[in-house]
Amino acid sequence: QVHLVESGGGLVQAGASLKLTCDFSGPNFTSYAMGWFRQPPGKERETVAAISWSGGGMYVADSMKGRFTISRDNVKKMVSLQMNNLKPEDTAVYYCAAGSNTRLLIQTSAQVTGQGTQVTVSS
Repeated sequence: QVHLVESGGGLVQAGASLKLTCDFSGPNFTSYAMGWFRQPPGKERETVAAISWSGGGMYVADSMKGRFTISRDNVKKMVSLQMNNLKPEDTAVYYCAAGSNTRLLIQTSAQVTGQGTQVTVSS
């Protein structure tokens, strides 16, 4: 059974950086594409980034390109989201997600998601 645990959220000022990490427990980590979703207050969940099982294919949503980077470590079974130059509109609960392929993650569809970690960016 797959279990995802996020960490690294917090309260920061605009312009700061944060790195979120997701620990994957369970079998067959490399069978999964991995991603990050977020849900701002009062809004729907959206896809932030996704990465293929090998790390060779990556996607970052347009509004976050150039600021956010997704990576994975298949040995440590971890996925990270480096977030730079954070803006107040990045305030949201961020969820780690595992899916069969990046196409589904880009559509905000996942087989497993974590409990989420809060990121709050003050102006």
